[in-house]
This record gives sequence, structure tokens and C-alpha cells, in this order.
Amino acid sequence: MTASGGLVHHFDARDLMTEQGVHRTFAEALRFPGYFGRNWDALVDCLDDLCGEVTGGGAGIVGVVHDADLLLPTEHFPLFVSVLCQGTDRANSTVDLDANPLDRPALAEHFLFEFRDFDREKIATRVEQPDLIVTTGDGLVRAALNPEEWH
Repeated sequence: MTASGGLVHHFDARDLMTEQGVHRTFAEALRFPGYFGRNWDALVDCLDDLCGEVTGGGAGIVGVVHDADLLLPTEHFPLFVSVLCQGTDRANSTVDLDANPLDRPALAEHFLFEFRDFDREKIATRVEQPDLIVTTGDGLVRAALNPEEWH
């Protein structure tokens, strides 16, 4: 699906119930290269390196995780959210981790978790960790990298 030139990728939470499921599903949907290491650091790297048809020609992506309620009790859920924040932060940047300019433009990359039973406090508590800033609003919980920990 195309949105403002970029692409929307849909993920079923049932496919993401294990760490291996996350790595397999993201690798398939986002066409990660064959050398993808199927671990969290490699997922961050591949999210940073997305390009071509996967991003609508470089315009960007939105990943929507449907039925995210299923993921809340999984052990890997907080880490999964942190990894998505890390990957999107790097993709959305025009500099590398050493603040050197990249030879590519920033890529708009966002992930959205869709919950059937939206309990703002329960979700925020589950996602909260030192490397993230978690904020809540009417109908949303937002997670982003804590700049004091990451920049």
C-alpha cells in the first residue's frame, strides 16, 4: 500500500510472537539482504539501510503491527520496541553514529502498534525502559529513544 509516496507494510502480531518470528517476518516483508544476521543488532542495521521498492523509491515506510495486544506479555516486546526506535532513529538521520554526514538522505520510517484493547497505562508500563522516553496522550502511547542514553 502506498502513502504519500512511501509504503505501508502490515505485520500480523501472530507472526511476531518469538524473536525468531520477528526476524523472519521483518526479513521477508522488508526484503533484508541475505547476510541479515537474524539478531536484534542486525535488525537495527537493516532498518537503517532500507531502500528501493521496500520504501517506495526512498520516500519512506510505515510499519503497522496488527493485534499488538498479543505481543504485550511476550518477553521480547520491550526490546522489540527499543530496536524499532533505534532503527528508525538511524534511518531518519542524515548523520552516522559518529555525527559524520551520510551519503544518503534521511528516510522517513515509523512503526505503529494497533491494539484491540487499548490500555494506555498498561502499554506504557510494559514499554518503559531507561533507553526510551515514553509519553501518553489521548489514544496513543509514543516511544522514542532517550537522547541522554543514545546521543
